[in-house]
Amino acid sequence: MSGQDEKGFPAEEAEEESGEQVIARLWEQNYDDSTAELLDLLPIRDDWRCLDLGAGTASMARWMAQRTERGSVLAVDIDTSLIDPSGPPNLTVKQLDLTAEDFAEESFDLILARAIFSQLPDPDAYLARVARWLAPGGWLLVEDFCFMPAAQAGTENGRAVIDAYVRTFEAHGVDAYWGRRAPALMARAGLVAMDKRIRPLCPGQGETENALMKARLHYQGAPLVDNGLVSAEQLAGFVASLDDPGAQDIATLQVSVWAQRPAA
Repeated sequence: MSGQDEKGFPAEEAEEESGEQVIARLWEQNYDDSTAELLDLLPIRDDWRCLDLGAGTASMARWMAQRTERGSVLAVDIDTSLIDPSGPPNLTVKQLDLTAEDFAEESFDLILARAIFSQLPDPDAYLARVARWLAPGGWLLVEDFCFMPAAQAGTENGRAVIDAYVRTFEAHGVDAYWGRRAPALMARAGLVAMDKRIRPLCPGQGETENALMKARLHYQGAPLVDNGLVSAEQLAGFVASLDDPGAQDIATLQVSVWAQRPAA
């Protein structure tokens, strides 16, 4: 970010980006490197067929397209407005409702799903469906979140804001704890050679994480106050404390799990 206002929120110097664009850019900065690091652990071939579920800005779809020049990448999302239409020739972008889509079995060699299953109405069943889309020997990388209990946060403002955030998620049908179930569900779907990585997130867990939180609360925090879930003072106090070592917290865990469909 280029700066902050007097309350610690991102400065709005030029307003060249919408709030959605700012959050998307900071999401990339915070998560793309770690996702790429995990994908680099897989034996990706340049002729693989790849699928990016809930692609967002398609930043990782473009990464996969560069690695699979003789293959293909399909980036899908219910909203593709943040995706730059220009891209590698082997990248296709498609707008669709993931809950209504079903690809043929064995369609893909690599499927990436970041922060998407927890937002679906029946995520457990959908994961089992996605696993069937893998070709024999293909890989699925799932990254999602598991929030920690807000009542154990280290500060009063943290307890209030995190509780409000999780309650808002749940009111919109998001399972704030789904990431915890991902490893078991992938095993039940018949995937093997599983490995996983857990990353702590939220206050004090990194400069880019703090910047992302500030942007989210700046652009998306008003409904928390308007709905009486948290006070404006608690919200502003939480944001102001994000860079305070005495207020650091592990509010959520990013659960990354990757596994393979058995070879034929």
